[in-house]
Amino acid sequence: MSTTESARQPVVILSCSLNPRSRSHKLALAAEAFLRASDQPVELIDLADHDLPMCGGVGSFDHPAVKTLTETIQAAGAILVSAPVYNYDLNAAAKNAMELTGSGWTEKPVGFLCAAGGTMSYMSAIGFANSLMFDFRCHIIPRFVYCIRDDFTDAGEPGPEITARVEALAASAVDLTRALAWVRENSR
Repeated sequence: MSTTESARQPVVILSCSLNPRSRSHKLALAAEAFLRASDQPVELIDLADHDLPMCGGVGSFDHPAVKTLTETIQAAGAILVSAPVYNYDLNAAAKNAMELTGSGWTEKPVGFLCAAGGTMSYMSAIGFANSLMFDFRCHIIPRFVYCIRDDFTDAGEPGPEITARVEALAASAVDLTRALAWVRENSR
């Protein structure tokens, strides 16, 4: 795939909260808005809108929603996982989606947008990131967003500092996608 072709692959934003008013969903919307304003192809996948089965159940990988989501993940240039943090980990919906779509993540740049209840779970995305790195050889973007309620305005929107960090992460996802495409194209 040429560098030009990779530039047109969408950044897929996987909004993993099942609550449409959640702070992590607002982070996903902010990333989507920035990418659209930057004329970058983007696709926001809200897991609340998808009837995904639990991974490991009979026929779970053959479920139509899983097949559609896997195709979307495979077509992505990069993936941004926007998820709430529960019990020092990303929520179960994020892990389930990753397990169901598995190899679709292979060698993709992946970034994280995390919303948590407190500051102590700052490294909570590491287990998920490790699985992506070791199982699917993903390129984890070291810049990630971690925020708490105080980082949002009274209206519930991301504050200016968090918005700037979301935008920097989204730009890094695009840059890394292009850089990896260039390396792949020029290492033959």
